[in-house]
Amino acid sequence: MAGPEHDEVADPAAVKRHPALFRTIRQRKNPKLRRSDITVTDEAAVKRAVKAASLGNAMEWFDFGIYSYLAVTIGHVFFPSGNPTIELLSSFATFAVAFLVRPLGGMFFGPMGDRLGRKKVLALTMIMMAIGTFAIGLIPSFATIGFWAPVLLIFFRLVQGFSTGGEYGGASTFIAEYAPDKRRGFFGSFLEFGTLAGYVGAAGLVTALTAAIGSDAMEAWGWRVPFLVAGPLGLVGLYLRLRLDETPAFQKLEADSARASEAADSVEITTKEDLSKIFRQYWPALILCIGLVGAYNITDYMLLSYMPTYLSKELGYSETHGLLILLAVMAFLMLIISQVGKLSDHFGRKPLLMSGMLGFLFLSLPAFLLIRQGSIPAIVIGMLMLGLSLVCLLGTMSAALPALFPTEVRYGSLSVGYNLSASLFGGTTPLVITGLIDLTGSNLMPAYYAMAAALVGVIAVACMKETAQQPLEGSPPSVETKEEAAELVQSQTPEPKF
Repeated sequence: MAGPEHDEVADPAAVKRHPALFRTIRQRKNPKLRRSDITVTDEAAVKRAVKAASLGNAMEWFDFGIYSYLAVTIGHVFFPSGNPTIELLSSFATFAVAFLVRPLGGMFFGPMGDRLGRKKVLALTMIMMAIGTFAIGLIPSFATIGFWAPVLLIFFRLVQGFSTGGEYGGASTFIAEYAPDKRRGFFGSFLEFGTLAGYVGAAGLVTALTAAIGSDAMEAWGWRVPFLVAGPLGLVGLYLRLRLDETPAFQKLEADSARASEAADSVEITTKEDLSKIFRQYWPALILCIGLVGAYNITDYMLLSYMPTYLSKELGYSETHGLLILLAVMAFLMLIISQVGKLSDHFGRKPLLMSGMLGFLFLSLPAFLLIRQGSIPAIVIGMLMLGLSLVCLLGTMSAALPALFPTEVRYGSLSVGYNLSASLFGGTTPLVITGLIDLTGSNLMPAYYAMAAALVGVIAVACMKETAQQPLEGSPPSVETKEEAAELVQSQTPEPKF
């Protein structure tokens, strides 16, 4: 703490001669908490915040999932060339476009969330995401409007990608700032529960629709249904988000920050200045964030989005076969993810994150060797080895990442770091793995790629500070009851009086 450090620097003889003076300096540098400094959370408000934030994440992954599973159909509808490979490549290139603009969305919405508030920006990203996804379901086919069909598809993918840039950083910041310090891991884990739910919902809907109406009807009109579902979902999410109050941490920041005239000036500050401050002052935490998110995203996308393609293309299983096993594994992860969040509150973020990274480092190769065996039990065990490693990251990351940055730049820094990393490493994962397999001829490449990512993750986790059960930097302590707040104030030892 500031006080003892000051004594070490100060001349011991001077401290002896002027004890009262040095005691006052210590108190100024490290003031005692007052009861009014401590936020007592309202459990109902925390649950509302968790629901509203998680639904946006679920929608993002629902969109991601339907686009992945309908890539072949979208290729036929929007890029009919007669060559299936060109159609699929065009479809995946349009998919990748959304990742290219994600960092731009993060750089735009992140600093705005730090200036204008978390709630307003999260409502805006929700509207844009829902409009982008819903509109794709309405675009006429190439056969109807020709060249304009792919142009409109790319435009609305850009809208989706841009809005997604403000989503994860804002949603994880929102939950972290609402949750009590001792349960931030538990509440944060529901954000990634939303990720899995969105993905399972997308895969389930596409599979059920295809089974119900058949491939021809799916290509004629059925593919539109999952996209159109996003409209009503978005309205529900928007309603939930608009009912929320601003986070206690942001309210405190606003109250402590400048007078009204200076606040009006601060709105004039450009996003460019906000961004330069993030890159100038917080670059060590930013690099740490990019390392953690890169390792977590590569392993996440490898298992959740690339695996069905791997099972069908490299190992020759039917597409439904691989998808059903993956859905079963994801459903199991959904059952245990909040328990992983609880464990991270109890044992700390670092032990859980390190377990997940070491899991991928040492278990990826055995898992892929098992998956290659081809029997259903072997595939299930292999997938579970990867899934259990991933859930250690999923259940912990959304509480660990917001704690890397102080309140005043949390939304901006996290949006920039997360989206740069997701764009460079996450969205490119299926493409890189496919390229590596073609280049080397080895279908164990996904394992080696995951191991390399995990090694970076191990180093990043080793470098981060433990933040479990501690107040977020730049925010007052947050507790669940008034009794806890009173205990916290009393626990500060009274200064001896001379």
